[in-house]
Amino acid sequence: MKRFLRSTPVLLLAAVAVVGTIVVASATASAGKKHAGILACGLMPDTKTSVRWEQFDKPYLVKAFKAAGVAARVVNAQGDAQKQKTQADQCIADGAKVLIIAPIDSGSAAAIEKAAAAKGVKSIDYDRQVEGGNAVLYSSFDGHQVGVLQGSLVAKALKGKKGAVVAELNGGQEDANSFLFKGGYDSVLKPLYASGALKKGPDQFVPGWDNQKAGTIFNQMLIKTANKIDGVVAANDGIANAVVVDLQQHHLKPLPLSGQDATTQGVQNIISGWQTMTVWKDVRILATKTAAAAVKIVKGQKPPTTGFVTTKGRSKEPAYLIKPQPITKANWKQLITSGWFKRAQICNGKYTQYCK
Repeated sequence: MKRFLRSTPVLLLAAVAVVGTIVVASATASAGKKHAGILACGLMPDTKTSVRWEQFDKPYLVKAFKAAGVAARVVNAQGDAQKQKTQADQCIADGAKVLIIAPIDSGSAAAIEKAAAAKGVKSIDYDRQVEGGNAVLYSSFDGHQVGVLQGSLVAKALKGKKGAVVAELNGGQEDANSFLFKGGYDSVLKPLYASGALKKGPDQFVPGWDNQKAGTIFNQMLIKTANKIDGVVAANDGIANAVVVDLQQHHLKPLPLSGQDATTQGVQNIISGWQTMTVWKDVRILATKTAAAAVKIVKGQKPPTTGFVTTKGRSKEPAYLIKPQPITKANWKQLITSGWFKRAQICNGKYTQYCK
């Protein structure tokens, strides 16, 4: 997850002259069923870990392929690794030449990539790295920088509070990205722990990025420390909201708290003072760039890259990495002016008062 590029749609999408009908399916059928022929297939992981997969990634991938005139399908496995494999098999049976895989876990995704390669189908790791896979491209955001932003803004909010205790709620260990994010915020926090400016508190991964489990884990952290937690680095907005819910249930005050994905709930927590920041990863850019890369692959051409990443279990992986942006109470309105959200999506119910 490295750098750059904020340009949106268009790019090389128009460079394709492939006749076909866009077929968008949110559920998959068994591999034996006949579907309209496709050239590309997007495999989204679930709807539980984040709303982004259905709310942003899927529609923008569909839009990009439609603009290119390329027949494609985008499906969601709902957290079921076997279902994702079945969906991949169906896409390949229907003619897909490239798979865009947002993995549920590296093991199952690597198996999909290897099986696809044996049939001459190439894969793109989408948003998450696949350890042990053989994708020809990793298309994502700079995950290390995401973590740096999270750690920096929590540390900034605690500046002057010497010895403040910081808890870390990391993503799921089955997701390589969790380690990228953690590596980023630890690069900021570890020197502060070493100097005594901050104190390291409980540090735990949240299995499957499960928000309910995150709430339970954070509650246990509070019990263990007798409520002595002064700040939390939470890996995404869902986990951050679990922290907010637990704090409110125990009648505790807000504390410096990070997030990620710029979800509606995350932004509402920010404007109401319960969350310090989120990280905006403009999926419109990611989906458009990834679709463009897939089009290149379908045409037998090399996709553009910004460099390489080290992915466990394989050689260095070509990567196209986009720069993430921090969102705070000071700049959240750019999510509305940019068209990411409509004002009414954020400013409703009890949150309307914070939008003046």
